Amino acid sequence: MTDIHIRKSFGAGLSASLLGPVLVGVAILGAYAPTIRGLINGPWQTEQEGHGPLIIAATLWLVWQSRDRLKRVEVAPAPVAGWAVLLSGLVLLYLSRLQQGLLTVEMGSVLPVIVGSILICAGWPMLRSLAFPIGFLIFAVPMPDWLVDSMTVPLKVFISDTVTRVLYAAGFPVAQNGVMIMIGTYQLLVKDACSGMNSIFALSAIGVFYVYAFRWKEKLRGLLLLLSIVPITILSNFIRVFALVLMAYYGGPDLIEGVVHDLTGISLFVVALLLLFIFDGVLGMIIRLVAKLGRGAAAA
Repeated sequence: MTDIHIRKSFGAGLSASLLGPVLVGVAILGAYAPTIRGLINGPWQTEQEGHGPLIIAATLWLVWQSRDRLKRVEVAPAPVAGWAVLLSGLVLLYLSRLQQGLLTVEMGSVLPVIVGSILICAGWPMLRSLAFPIGFLIFAVPMPDWLVDSMTVPLKVFISDTVTRVLYAAGFPVAQNGVMIMIGTYQLLVKDACSGMNSIFALSAIGVFYVYAFRWKEKLRGLLLLLSIVPITILSNFIRVFALVLMAYYGGPDLIEGVVHDLTGISLFVVALLLLFIFDGVLGMIIRLVAKLGRGAAAA
């Protein structure tokens, strides 16, 4: 057989092996096109869920980065388990479509659909290799409103109370009633955007991605970084509300409306990221110091 015939045979085999996954991918995109359209016109336009497209892009990037490793994975289809998982996802999609507005369930159903499709086409070894990218898609699923509301109100009250206590201790004429802060002659309402929930969702996704990409082999360090996300976000939000209240006290409530309020939201996210990286650096120094002391003690 000539070299040309070998290459033609290889190309035909490769095309046949890719035909099934490509058709499955096209079918999934077609089935979830209305869901994506609903997300674009709804949750993805909000601060709370605006990171959804970035999560999908990051997931595709993770899969692309793993392409060489995926080529070496053994292909052993598991059709029985795959069809069971796939059908459960499709049932969730169908039921959520019957009830208008259940985008959380619709988007969540894509996870078992993807898992089932991978099992049918490639089997468990491939699924294990893609476990993190698939799991990372959870951050693209919109949080249900009842859960967001149940977490937002306590956070707003906590932030309002903490800011009021610190300002009162510093000698400012300030009082608080729930999420209302009275300072001087002004009354300021702590809005939902100032609760920190938006930052918690986005920073959690970034933190998980960062740990997987750079700290996956350092289990303790990665775990401590993940546990620090919520406290760091709350601290950053405290700084934001504290600064807004002081700006309103000295410049009036009109000063903190519009562009200034939005800029402080962006600054909050930047501060939270900086605190996360600083904490990671401190953890690194502590780990190196402990390792150095351990080596010294062993040598002694």
